[in-house]
Amino acid sequence: MTMRLLIVDDHPLMRAGIRALLERTLQQPEIVEATDGREALEIAAKVRPDIVLLDVSMPGMNGVDAARRFSADLPSCKVIMLSMHCHEERIAQCVRAGAMGYLLKDAAVSELLDALESVQRGEVYISKHVPATVTKVLERDSDTTSPLDLLSARQREILQLIAEGQSTKEIGYQLNLSGKTVETHRRLLMQRLHIYDVAGLARFAIRAGLVSLER
Repeated sequence: MTMRLLIVDDHPLMRAGIRALLERTLQQPEIVEATDGREALEIAAKVRPDIVLLDVSMPGMNGVDAARRFSADLPSCKVIMLSMHCHEERIAQCVRAGAMGYLLKDAAVSELLDALESVQRGEVYISKHVPATVTKVLERDSDTTSPLDLLSARQREILQLIAEGQSTKEIGYQLNLSGKTVETHRRLLMQRLHIYDVAGLARFAIRAGLVSLER
């Protein structure tokens, strides 16, 4: 049975490397690519991939928010997050968003295949190099609310774009919204987070993992 995969990463070399690896190790896989979370959702709605290999840190729409959308809108697409980092809070955030796998980008080929097979069977796969304490983080946070959870999906998108330095006009163009609507969303998310300046929003977005300084 042919496996249909969607590779999502904003770095062309990373996508090319993963594609070459999959084509070399799987039996005639069907592979499509996307450069960010928003494009990934559009493509997935058309091709219905079995598994999505989704980079955690991407401009525009990050992997965690994209995973939430996949879980809600395209639950048949199983998501494996790809990251350079094994931060416990970030891993727990990805699992809570609906991802079924979390794999480090420097993982061995055999581990990638293990992850694909596990997720295909409906099992959750977490990289062997991830600290076991991530389970405790998930248990600890099961009854708590993250500040990000106070925001709508649209507000999280706008927060990420603000933190990436985009203007109201640029955000409106990218999300197909009027400048007035963008300003309203920004005002509401400031009120909910009790942060009333752009620099503060950027710092919050970095701490929350919406954007990364290490790209």
